[in-house]
Amino acid sequence: MKIVFRADASLNIGSGHIMRCLTLADALSKQGHQCHFLCRPHSGHLGDLIIQRGYDLHFLTNEQTTLEPPALAPLPDHAHWLGTSWQADAQETLTYLSQHPADWLILDHYALDYRWQNACLSGYNKLMVIDDLADREHLCDLLLDQTYGRSSQEYYHLVPRHCQFFTGSEYALLRPEFHQWRTFSLKQRHQPELRNILINLGGVDKDNITGRILKALHASSLPNSCSLTVVMGPTAPHIDAVKSISTTIKHPCHILQGVNNMAELMAHADFAIGAAGSTSWERCCLGLPTLMIILANNQETIGAQLQAAGAAKTLAISNKLEQQIAHCFSQLTPENLSRISQAARTISDGQGCSKVLQFLNQG
Repeated sequence: MKIVFRADASLNIGSGHIMRCLTLADALSKQGHQCHFLCRPHSGHLGDLIIQRGYDLHFLTNEQTTLEPPALAPLPDHAHWLGTSWQADAQETLTYLSQHPADWLILDHYALDYRWQNACLSGYNKLMVIDDLADREHLCDLLLDQTYGRSSQEYYHLVPRHCQFFTGSEYALLRPEFHQWRTFSLKQRHQPELRNILINLGGVDKDNITGRILKALHASSLPNSCSLTVVMGPTAPHIDAVKSISTTIKHPCHILQGVNNMAELMAHADFAIGAAGSTSWERCCLGLPTLMIILANNQETIGAQLQAAGAAKTLAISNKLEQQIAHCFSQLTPENLSRISQAARTISDGQGCSKVLQFLNQG
């Protein structure tokens, strides 16, 4: 089959949409399917990574056009993420699809809804939508929402009657290494102790929350012997500032960028501080206790659901973030770490991608 992905990354959008599409593309390509990516060259677009992974990449033009007013319904809340009108994006996409028709078009973009999908209808056989928000209509054959606790009923009024649903964190698109490291990681947590903390605020961290976290840990009661591992994406704009801060704090600190062994790093960590995005399911699969920082409104649902399940602690960005982080670490007893880990490991087993793949292979 020929699979075309339409997704974007940028300093504003982040990297999560492209990363989970790459996970699915890797699984599809291993079975002999052809995968292609359609993206806009926003700042922080991750095009180099897509090409490095061996996929055909076609950049849509990045001309800024005025968002056209809707005729009948308001535009999606994230329409500004597109950087152009949905009509212009659809026209360019359809031009590509007319030359490269897709058996499956896989759309992972908060800015696009049923209008764009209808305009591109002649260019694909079936449509899969990856979403997390349940806030707009789609014309899809398959809808994937990997949010923990998400019910298909939340989408009944938003999709056609024939649409197949994969909802909930059991369908989280994780790379196979997370399932491979799961047994080792869970065994590591039988006697919890804070020796190594993993810090990863997504692939971008445009507001340098990482720097604030490092300063907060320096001022906390965390033992000086505890080491910190900071992972940042290849397009992270504040990497130099973070490196500079890391030389001034009392804890041993290692700064890594653009890693390809995240599952291994998580498996060896005792605790994580991370964003409430797609990496939430990776940490849960490995039973890694986490303090989740809510970086955007669209992460609030994930954060609330996982905290309610006892699978993570959450904090919102505020001017008291440093004090709140220090308070959190003062309460991290071995019993609390064990309790969070036990709850987290039930959220995802790392097999979601194979379940989605099985459905796609049915044609």
